[in-house]
Amino acid sequence: MTRSAFLTFSLFVLLLSVGAGAQEITQPPPPQGKVDLPGVMDNLQEEVLASLIRLPLAALLGTALALRPRRGATAPRQPTVVQTQIILAVVGSLIMLVVGSSLARAFGIVGAANLIRYRSKIDDPKDAVVMLCALSVGLASGVGLYGLAAIGTAFLVLSLWILEGFEPQTRVFELSLKLGDATQDLKPKIEQILRRYKVRYELRASSAEEVGYQVTTPRKLQTDKVSNEIMALVPEGKGAIVWDEKSKDKVPK
Repeated sequence: MTRSAFLTFSLFVLLLSVGAGAQEITQPPPPQGKVDLPGVMDNLQEEVLASLIRLPLAALLGTALALRPRRGATAPRQPTVVQTQIILAVVGSLIMLVVGSSLARAFGIVGAANLIRYRSKIDDPKDAVVMLCALSVGLASGVGLYGLAAIGTAFLVLSLWILEGFEPQTRVFELSLKLGDATQDLKPKIEQILRRYKVRYELRASSAEEVGYQVTTPRKLQTDKVSNEIMALVPEGKGAIVWDEKSKDKVPK
């Protein structure tokens, strides 16, 4: 998630809060006595009720947007992007529950969001959103909304656990094998070993002394076991095997 995205999100929260603050200023002063202000949670019961209604609703609406019908010519959905869109809807709802109608909280959230800088590259956008999740539950705890912080954390953990369960449990590698002059002769045996370990492969390069595959392996597969079996095919164990793991977002279709 880039700095510009955070600034846009912060500006959105600030504008909403400034508008709410301006509306409060223009309204006449409330009568004496306790007044139940909209968006303000005064007790644990209100926090629990608001959390149980608004967070699932945000998740449901975010899911509807993330899984919206698409035309056939559009690019296929990336699972990480779908997950990020759903969790962002929940985080936005949680942050607005924290803000309520408090202008001071809005300015505090804008300042806290601006402190976050992602200077290193993050391959999984969901990791960046989890940072926002941590920020939002921390803000809820900091302003004393303990019930909201606890329920928000539990709901986010459950949502992430469910969403990550749909991720394919595989890894993708560029497998390069240099086994000397016998490389081409050993290719059928190499592919037999890959099939035995339930590795899906596609030949990408082939020469007299080298073959290259794009392989998809089960996530729990230990590549050193496969390498040892392949090296056992080579006389005196002379050769080189390189497993170069690729990000799924960068794998050629």
